[in-house]
Amino acid sequence: MELPKFILGDNTDFPDAIYIIHTDFPRFILNLETDDVEWLEEFDEHDEKEIESETENLIQLATDFYDREITRYNE
Repeated sequence: MELPKFILGDNTDFPDAIYIIHTDFPRFILNLETDDVEWLEEFDEHDEKEIESETENLIQLATDFYDREITRYNE
């Protein structure tokens, strides 16, 4: 089974938070309320350099995904 690249999540214990889960490498959870990123991977030095350059882009893609999903829900 192929997972979508991004998944929208929420949790009633954190009613103001909206989460975007990124399922491809590097896997992470983005809290849109606080912009905190929780990485679900452990990185070596090579990965860390790659991740640093990609992080801003990945967060923008996650935010774009959220905006698209909300637009679709409202239609």
